[in-house]
Amino acid sequence: MKDLVRYKMVFTGRVQGVGFRYKASHVANQYRLTGYVKNEYDGSVVMEIQGSEQEIYMFLKVLAADKYIDIYGLEKEKIPVEDDERSFIIQY
Repeated sequence: MKDLVRYKMVFTGRVQGVGFRYKASHVANQYRLTGYVKNEYDGSVVMEIQGSEQEIYMFLKVLAADKYIDIYGLEKEKIPVEDDERSFIIQY
C-alpha cells in the first residue's frame, strides 16, 4: 500500500475557460489520483487531490505544462485522507 496524502489546492491565473478541469480530470485518472476539481465564482479553481506525493507532483507538472493553462498562484494545504474515495470528478 502506497502512502497516501491529500491536498486542498486553490489555483489562480488563467485557469477558467481553458479546459483546466477536463485536463485535471484526465491527468488525475492517468495517475490514478482521486478527488475533485471545481470552478469558483472569483475565477479561481479549487481542487482536492489524493495519491502519493510523487504522483501528485507529476500531476502538477503536467498541468502546469499545458499551453492554455497559466497558473499564477497555488495555495496548497495538507488535509486528511479520505479512505473510501475511488475516483476523480469534476464538480459543477
